[in-house]
Amino acid sequence: MKIVLATRNENKIREIKEILRGLDVELLTFRDIPNLPPVEESGKTLKENAMLKAKSAYRHTHLPSLADDSGLEVYALNGAPGVNSSRFAGENCTYQDNNFRLLSLLHGVPREKRRATFICVVALALSDEKILVKQGKVSGYIADKQVGRQGFGYDPLFYYPPKGKTFGQISKEEKNRISHRARAFLQMKKALSKGLSV
Repeated sequence: MKIVLATRNENKIREIKEILRGLDVELLTFRDIPNLPPVEESGKTLKENAMLKAKSAYRHTHLPSLADDSGLEVYALNGAPGVNSSRFAGENCTYQDNNFRLLSLLHGVPREKRRATFICVVALALSDEKILVKQGKVSGYIADKQVGRQGFGYDPLFYYPPKGKTFGQISKEEKNRISHRARAFLQMKKALSKGLSV
């Protein structure tokens, strides 16, 4: 079974391939399908964006297509950045730009109000009508400074109490067992391992 990973984010591709290791599927990326069209993430929710990307890739390739959208929801910011997590500091911003903006907005906010949840929604388009959706969440706090060089995005700011570390401090292998993305894709892996008909 061939499945298209509908993302151009190299960090995500590495994580997803690692999480799905062992499945009897061939994962194709934009490198295998160079004319895979970009998708405007115009959805109002993470689920809508994941489905938009998966459906677009399916329509282009007529192959089962897998996409995710992830976001960070911060209690003190009424759920922001949420669906805008990747462009929190504006269009074409960097991970650092987003982290600096988040830190500046939370300056002086006490720890108990820095609660945050990482959410990942995964969509697998098996046809134009049949789309399987899974979701993973993990809760923690936003640290008052960036700590660690592992991971990407908000990882150096996301403090995970069960490990006593930020996601920027834990190994890739550990993160791929406990993160929001791991939780969502492991559910999808289980579904795929049982066999899915188009």
